[in-house]
Amino acid sequence: LLSWTPPGLGAVLLRGLGSGCCYSGTNHGVHPPKQPLSPQMAQRLALQRLLSLPTRGPLASHGRAFGTSAGRRTTFNVQDGSDFQDRVVNSPKPVVVDFHAQWCGPCKILGPRLEKLVAKLEGKVLMAKVDIDDHTDLAIEYEVSAVPTVLAMKNGDVVDKFVGIKDEDQLEAFLKKLIGA
Repeated sequence: LLSWTPPGLGAVLLRGLGSGCCYSGTNHGVHPPKQPLSPQMAQRLALQRLLSLPTRGPLASHGRAFGTSAGRRTTFNVQDGSDFQDRVVNSPKPVVVDFHAQWCGPCKILGPRLEKLVAKLEGKVLMAKVDIDDHTDLAIEYEVSAVPTVLAMKNGDVVDKFVGIKDEDQLEAFLKKLIGA
């Protein structure tokens, strides 16, 4: 994946790398400065976005490592507010919601780690990924002020939450608590 960090990002770090979270700026209107992209960077970003799109059919297993259960993904990208309502709030299964940003280094570490553990649970829990830059309204509604922020939701209610990076043992305990195991 990308190892590039937007210039000036240091100004938006909330607690530094020690806590493993980045300041989102969602509630304060602060975002990493927009810089012109080189052609190579534009190609990388386009490729990354293409690889993160949901795939269907026989090539689905060659994209990102999304878990499947009975032909259905356990991890998905939220498309908009109504998609969040339908697939997260109204879900009959528990849902882990990963609020992240493309420019957030710790998010790039936590996301795949969490996806892997959710996939191991074989459909007992779903994972929704919400990019705070694309879905600012959801970030505000759920009071996300730093990323990564992970919510545990059951029956439409937030039942647990953490901010920053966790190791695999901590994530397993978080997920087991959510599913009641």
